[in-house]
Amino acid sequence: MSTTTITEVAAIRDTGRFRLLRSRDFPLVPVLIILTIALVAVFADFLAPHNPEVGKLAARFKPPFWMAGGSMTYPLGTDQLGRDMLSRLIFGARVSMVVGFTAVIFAGVVGTTLGIISGYMGGWVDQAIMRLTDAWLALPALTFAIFLAAIVGPSEMNIVIILALVYWTRYARIVRGEVLSLKEREFVRLAVVAGCSKWTIMRKHILPNVMNSAVVLASLMLGVVIVAEASLSFLGVGVPPPKPAWGLMLSDGKQGLMVGYWWLTVMPGLCIMLMVLSANLLGDWLRVKLDPQLRQL
Repeated sequence: MSTTTITEVAAIRDTGRFRLLRSRDFPLVPVLIILTIALVAVFADFLAPHNPEVGKLAARFKPPFWMAGGSMTYPLGTDQLGRDMLSRLIFGARVSMVVGFTAVIFAGVVGTTLGIISGYMGGWVDQAIMRLTDAWLALPALTFAIFLAAIVGPSEMNIVIILALVYWTRYARIVRGEVLSLKEREFVRLAVVAGCSKWTIMRKHILPNVMNSAVVLASLMLGVVIVAEASLSFLGVGVPPPKPAWGLMLSDGKQGLMVGYWWLTVMPGLCIMLMVLSANLLGDWLRVKLDPQLRQL
């Protein structure tokens, strides 16, 4: 075997090893959890064994199947109205996914757009948008969300709009900082010399270069938004009953916790914890992979 061939084989082996090392840090379990919850949310109508909003009083407070008195008819038990916990958890996943992803997308679109305009236009436009952003950031997020929800009333779409209005400022602040650096780069100056309009430069040259930061922030904000939605539902200003939502299930089950009906709170709390933890781990991985400074380490 020639020296060149040996070198090529060694290079191939090293490349394979590096790929293996790179694949080891991929958050496989968090991604699988998020995908599983997403699939459960999509196919909730086929997966839920019972109607999540209707129960039987004769089946109140049935324990999970592995406990004395439990049965496979209600695998995870029932609540105070005899409603199947498994069915309510399945449909609660749909509420959390729809509200979480939709609110994150709306907030990202609004915040990224304003951040690009503020950073590139500068002057009084930048001052107006940033002072509004600072005032918005000064408000406690959850308290502000509760205030808005109490005004407009509880509903799934209202919660999406409220959470988008509360969290767009995070995107605007981070994206503006990126744009302040990008607009001094040579490719932007060349676009100006070539006669491109400001809107064309922002759309074709600035936006693609800030998408990495926006995607990373969106993945990190998903867990925050889901917790906020659960908190609003827990306080009674989120998704209205009898529609199942994990936060609402926590609120309904808190009284039974002290008398031994632990599954009423542990089950929805576990779902919230898994979803938020998985979203945060995925967001951390994306931040490391998409941040140019961290990629050089």
